[in-house]
Amino acid sequence: MSSIRSFIRREPVLLIAALAALASCLFVPPDAAYLNYPDLRTLALLYCLMVVVAGLRQAGLFSHLAHLLCRKAGNLRAMGTLLVLLCFFSSLLITNDVALLTFVPFAVVVLGLAGQKKALIRVVVLQTVAANLGSMLTPVGNPQNLYLYSHYDLGMGDFLAITGPIWLLSLLLILGACLLLPREPVQVFLGEAPGLDKRELWLHLALFALCLLTVLRLLPWPWMLGGVMLALLLLDRKTLLRADFMLLLTFLAFFVFAGNLARIDAVVQVLNRLLAGREYWTGLLASQVISNVPAALMLSGFTDKAPALLLGVNVGGLGTPIASLASLISLKLYSHSEHAHTGRFLLEFTVVNLALLGLLSVAALLFCL
Repeated sequence: MSSIRSFIRREPVLLIAALAALASCLFVPPDAAYLNYPDLRTLALLYCLMVVVAGLRQAGLFSHLAHLLCRKAGNLRAMGTLLVLLCFFSSLLITNDVALLTFVPFAVVVLGLAGQKKALIRVVVLQTVAANLGSMLTPVGNPQNLYLYSHYDLGMGDFLAITGPIWLLSLLLILGACLLLPREPVQVFLGEAPGLDKRELWLHLALFALCLLTVLRLLPWPWMLGGVMLALLLLDRKTLLRADFMLLLTFLAFFVFAGNLARIDAVVQVLNRLLAGREYWTGLLASQVISNVPAALMLSGFTDKAPALLLGVNVGGLGTPIASLASLISLKLYSHSEHAHTGRFLLEFTVVNLALLGLLSVAALLFCL
């Protein structure tokens, strides 16, 4: 029983997705059409990106960069801004959750060594919103972008035209928030920068380039999947198992759920009426309850308004802690740090998220939709 409770706490979204999929099967009994539900291109890209980024992390690339940058910071504002911008810019290539898994623990260590633990809540909160908003720019920044990019068959130029303006405004707002950090002088000795495993680094950079070629539709996804798996099988076998397989199973469950909903006439009519002209707000509000990845998977089958839904689920990653599952990573990492004040963290998290959610929603409705 303890193992079951532990699994439920670790994977609540997977459990909800599985239950929703099973419930939908009562209305649409399994048949041959189920084989067409999964978006295999999205699943293949997601798996390959996860294992490749895991390899880059194992090679020491991200900790090496963070170490080098933070050595140049002479005051708390500069150091905090660097820690936040590391999440913002790295997330657009390595995904928001990986950025937080990499740089939040680094922030805990650096600010602790600098004697600035009082600033930790604000820095981690800003790192969290930075990762969630920075990742919106590119298809590979987060799972919902990767799926919607494939589902709507968007070109890279079209995608950047949708997300670019709000991404730039997000950067300005985050930089403005960083200016509220005090300019107290800090001194911290981090020692020599961590070493790089150059063989592993170059291998995974090459495989990452292979993934990007598939994102740009220059290489068919089966070739990418075969190339990545063959290279890792021969050169770095352990990395093949470093993907988040629970996330892949969650995607599969929601593919079944969404596919079945699309075959229930009454549900189709209700969702079509709900979404008509309200794609942005529906995506944003659904994200607050079920998080933005499931919201994108569920709603995309009922609207062809890609820009509104894409912005809705990305801006909708702000708000509640479950609006973006990456936010739960920050909450967990912070709560396990020494002298953590989880209540204060949640209060500041809520204030910052709601403020940015309101400002970006106004901008999206005025200038982008």
